[in-house]
Amino acid sequence: MSVLIGVGIVTTVTAIYLGRKGWQALHKAVGITPGALTYQDYDAPLSLSAINWQRLNLNKQHLKSLPDNQLRQLQRIDKKLCNYQAYQKTLQAQKKTSAVTEQQFVLNKLLHTRLPEMLASYYHLANISSSTNDLNNQNNAEASELLQQVLDSIEQRLDRLLEQMEIQQLQELRVMKNYINSHDS
Repeated sequence: MSVLIGVGIVTTVTAIYLGRKGWQALHKAVGITPGALTYQDYDAPLSLSAINWQRLNLNKQHLKSLPDNQLRQLQRIDKKLCNYQAYQKTLQAQKKTSAVTEQQFVLNKLLHTRLPEMLASYYHLANISSSTNDLNNQNNAEASELLQQVLDSIEQRLDRLLEQMEIQQLQELRVMKNYINSHDS
């Protein structure tokens, strides 16, 4: 009788141990940590203190007056810029140097010089027009529209460069495939 109880206890402990290890392995496989799950509401307004810029060097003070949609767009631009610069670093690591195109030069100038200048101007305009008369509201609306156009332009330019990067990589893969296929026979 005691042997059966001992076997039952060992079986129960083993089942619990293996079940727990399996549960942890499942969580690890899908990339979550048990007990560390936090909910992130993507529709909630962004907090400037929670935003981490990977590549853009922007004055957080100048971002205070921006609406949420423009902050999100700046985050998208930052992520795309990070991808693009990672690709450029990969090329450098492979000792492949490509000439800087006019598109790349203009985009670099927009991102690192003109964008911070525009954000500073927008911030100062928003601070100056603290009274609510119609002229100031029109100026704020126009400034917001101009800033939005610049952000859209920058994002479109980045999208085009990323698309060119994808096309170039795909072309290199095709060339390598053709090379390998030509030497198989």
